[in-house]
Parts: sequence; C-alpha cells; structure tokens
Amino acid sequence: MKHFKSSLAQQMEEYISYRLSLGYTDRNLRGQLCGFDQYVCDKKAGPDDLGPPFFLELKKKFKEKPQSFNAILLAIRGFFNYLVRRQIIDENPVIDICSYTPNAFIPFIFSPDQIDKLLVIIQRAIRKDPMYFFKDYSVYMAILLLARCGMRISEPLRLKPCHYRGNEGTIYIEKTKFSKDRLIPVPKTVISEMGNYLAVRKAFIQGQTPYLLPGQNGHTLSSKRIYKVFGQAVKDIGIDQPRRIIANTTFGNPRPHSLRHSFAINTLKRIKQQGKSPQNALPILAVYLGHRKYRYTAVYLKVVDAEHRQGLVDFAISRQEEI
Repeated sequence: MKHFKSSLAQQMEEYISYRLSLGYTDRNLRGQLCGFDQYVCDKKAGPDDLGPPFFLELKKKFKEKPQSFNAILLAIRGFFNYLVRRQIIDENPVIDICSYTPNAFIPFIFSPDQIDKLLVIIQRAIRKDPMYFFKDYSVYMAILLLARCGMRISEPLRLKPCHYRGNEGTIYIEKTKFSKDRLIPVPKTVISEMGNYLAVRKAFIQGQTPYLLPGQNGHTLSSKRIYKVFGQAVKDIGIDQPRRIIANTTFGNPRPHSLRHSFAINTLKRIKQQGKSPQNALPILAVYLGHRKYRYTAVYLKVVDAEHRQGLVDFAISRQEEI
C-alpha cells in the first residue's frame, strides 16, 4: 500500500478512512491522491502555498495527460471539501479550477484476421521445456479468452476451475468491475481449446491451486507476463503502433484491453452484415461485457471496424501535417 509523505499525509489518511467508513473503496482514490501528494513533496509546499496558482501549475504539468489531471482534480476536490466540513480550512482552493475537456478516445481495433495471427504467434511461442510449458500455455489461454470472449484482463486471471462449465459451454465471471457477476456463453472453438488445456493442467498441476489458469507454482498468473507476451506478438505481426494524441482525439495503441474493444466492434459488425440492427443488440452485448448501462456499449458504434479506425488515424495525421 502506498503511503503519503507530504504535510497533508495525516489528513489524507483520515479522509480515506472516512470514505471507507461510508462503504467506498480506496483503490483509485489512494493512487490519485498519491500523485498530488508527490507533487506537494516535490514543491516542498506547506498549507499556505496551496492556493489557486499552485493548482494551476499542477494543471499545466498534466497538459499532455488531461485525463490523469481530471482524475486527480476530482480526488483533491473531494479531499478539500472534507477539510472544509471539518472546519480545518475556510474554503476549497480548487473550487474554481476547471478540469480539461476530455479528449475523444478511439481504441486500437484488431481485425478478425489480425486476432487470428496474434493467437497463432502466441501459441507457437509456447516453450516446450517442461519448466515453462504450462505457464506459457496458461498465458495463451488467458489471451484467448480476452480475444474470443471480450473479457477484461483481470477476469481470466481470477477464474477458478468451478467457474468454467464445460458441459454448459459457459464461464461464470464473479465480482469484477462494478462488483457485478455474469454468466457468458463460450464459443465452440474456445470450448475445444479449453478441453485440451484442462487435460494438460491435470497432468502438470501438483497440489492445490485455486486458479483455473495458474502461473508459477500455482499462484495467480501475472498480468505483467500477459503484457510482455502480447507486446512481443504485436511486434511479430507488424502492427505495433504508438499511442497518438492528435488535436482533441487520442488514438490508443495495441494493448491487451484492445482485444475487448475489438471483440465488441467486430461483433456489432457481424450483426450488421447479417442484416440485423447493431443498435438493438446493444443491451445484450452490454450484459455480455458486464457494462452497467448499455450506453457505455454504444460508444463502439462510433468505429465500424479496424480499417475504419486506421482511416481515422491517417486522416487526422494528414490534417495535422497540413496545419
């Protein structure tokens, strides 16, 4: 757990304890306040220094990361409101500090062909040495679930053997983002591969492990390992691209979470090709993806497919060069 170090450290801890007593989590809040806490330390700022000019400088520092600043601003605004209620300070010093207008975000989208190539590359990279074979196989299966089932990266890593119901062809995903549970159908190709994996798992696993896809020594599979294998595969198939900020639009780079975006967009495209309405499919897709409201799923209607997304990038770059 990260600890605060500035002159506001004790009050920040008290604020977090207060929030926890109300039933909130401190996971994101602590990280956001730590960013502010470090800035206060770097500036060697005391209570008398924390006026509007101080926060305008903080905002300027995050000019290239507007979303990060907006998250920090929201956290410290709540913190100072708490200090005002406790009558520790007279007024909130960030009450007139405006957040950045958030950039439009267009994620990287894999075409179905690119996803197939990515999975083949990762499968071929599984090392045959018994010391590494099963761990590499688990990484491959985790990425397969991201690509074929649209899961968040934390979801396959937390699965337990009982969550996979091969006879039903479903996976039960328990208490992930927004503390929601959901039961999702699994494509037949994934069921086949999962059957092969479970046979290998039975042969390799010695002793008990609570995880369906365990990593080293039966512990949870490391997300860092997922990122490393994924990143190398993206380079191997020649689609490694940097994250770009062009005008007021951020174009994402290929990340494991891009597979979830791609799953949603490619699903909506298939529905349209079948002569059906993607709009009508949104409530069902929202449930499948675990979104609280299907309007969050509706953002995927903005990008038709991987080719459309790349066209937007090329157009934005050409316009930037003209200016």
